[in-house]
Amino acid sequence: MGNWPPVVCGLNEASFCGPWLTSDRFRLYVSSVTSEVKTRPFFRVRGRSFIAVVLVPEQPVHDWLGELDAQIERSPSFFDRRPVVVDLSVAGLQEPGLMALFAELEARNIRPIGIEGLDEAEEEWSENLLASLPPVIRGSRAAGDLDIPEETRPEEMMALVVERPVRSGQSVVHDKGDVIVIGSVASGAEVVAGGSIHVYGTLRGRAIAGLMEDGTPRIFCSKLEAELVAIEGVWKTADDMEPSLRGRPVQIMRDGETIKIVAFD
Repeated sequence: MGNWPPVVCGLNEASFCGPWLTSDRFRLYVSSVTSEVKTRPFFRVRGRSFIAVVLVPEQPVHDWLGELDAQIERSPSFFDRRPVVVDLSVAGLQEPGLMALFAELEARNIRPIGIEGLDEAEEEWSENLLASLPPVIRGSRAAGDLDIPEETRPEEMMALVVERPVRSGQSVVHDKGDVIVIGSVASGAEVVAGGSIHVYGTLRGRAIAGLMEDGTPRIFCSKLEAELVAIEGVWKTADDMEPSLRGRPVQIMRDGETIKIVAFD
C-alpha cells in the first residue's frame, strides 16, 4: 500500500509532510521552481503615439471631394503611407452616404485607420455598417491645421530647334533639353545639349550630349564626320572611330564607360 501518511506539498514549509521530502529538499524544490518561472520570457505590450492626418468631410460632400482631388493633384504623394482618421462630426451623413464616402476615399487610395466625431446615436448604427467601417477612435487630441506643401514638379525638358547650319566657330549650348539642328554642323563648330542631339545633316564638328545626366541621351546624325562626340562625360575622338562608320547615318550612345556608334544602314 506504500508509505503512510502520503506526501503533501503546500505553499510553505509548514504545509508539507512525509518521510521523503525533508526541509532542505523542500527549499531546493521551491528554489528550482521559482528560478524556472523567473526565466520565462515576458509578453511585451507597448503603447505608442503618432500624428495622424484628420480629414473632416463637409456638406456638400461632392464639393468637398472636389477640393480633396485638387489637393491630391498639388501634392500627389502626400497621403502615401500616412495614417488617416476621418472626423464625421460635421458631415451629417446617414448610412448610404457614409458608405459612399468611404468608397470614394478608397478610390483615391486613402484607407483610414479610424473614425471619430460620432455621437451616441451614431455609435449605435447597425452592426453590418460598423463592421464595414474603420474602428471608432476616442480620446484623441487635435494638433491644429496641417499645411500641406505643394510638391515641386521636375522642370520639363524643352527642345531647342536650330533651323540653320551651325558654322565653324559657332557654339550652340542648351543645357535644359535636346538640341535639334536642321542642317549640318561644320568643322570647328560645337553643339552642347542637356539631353540628346539630333543633326539632320553632316556632323563635322563636336557634339556633347547629356549634361543633365538624366535619362538615356544619344547623338543622331545623317552623316558622321565628327571631330569629337561625348555623352555624359565619356568621349571619343575622330581617331578612335571605326573608319567604316564615317560618312554614314548613325546613332551614338554611352555603353558603360565607352562610346558606342551604330550605323542605321
